[in-house]
Amino acid sequence: MNPKYQYEVKVPASWKEGERYPAIFTLHGKGSNEQNMFGLVAPLAEEFIIIGIRGNMPLGLGYQYYDLKSLGNPVREMFDQAAADLAEVISYATEKYPIMPDRRYLLGFSQGAILSMTLALTMGGQLKGIIALNGYVPDFVKTEYTLRSMKNVSVFASHGEYDSVFPVRIGHETAAYLQEQTDNLTFKLYPSDHGVTEENQHDFLSWLRQDAGILNHKE
Repeated sequence: MNPKYQYEVKVPASWKEGERYPAIFTLHGKGSNEQNMFGLVAPLAEEFIIIGIRGNMPLGLGYQYYDLKSLGNPVREMFDQAAADLAEVISYATEKYPIMPDRRYLLGFSQGAILSMTLALTMGGQLKGIIALNGYVPDFVKTEYTLRSMKNVSVFASHGEYDSVFPVRIGHETAAYLQEQTDNLTFKLYPSDHGVTEENQHDFLSWLRQDAGILNHKE
């Protein structure tokens, strides 16, 4: 299989033959790229395999995974394809690299958060958890997709109180929906616009280490 997306892999420098690691797959926002996401998870470089997946549609100086008809209204065919292709990349990478299949996480911002939540709903227990920053779940995903139980999938979701792209109301609505889907939801608001603050980053990194069972990290 040839993956449909370009991606970059960072394996811990201390990796030895036979060792396996938890993995985090990053999905960037519209007009961004995988390099921007690496900055958010750089502190995990010795604890996780990090795989940054780049959108396949150029947009400005960056990329996107799908196009929009209007804000909050993805082009359905493109979105469907992106969700299917990303699931294949996750499966492909799990076989190719020394990844623990029961410790796979997604981290997405904005468009990447939308896809991360969609994949959690469609892959269910194949994922250990997701981190969804400033996103939402499209209505057609909730009503028309074949959803799997994500009851045991851990979710860290956050939103900016002053988000000018997706108003904070959307963050609250998303959290309410996720609360119905999983027994393991952490939802936090931050005094920010459509972005990720240092506090937000610190919180989700701590959450991720704890959820993955990495307890010996020293700040």
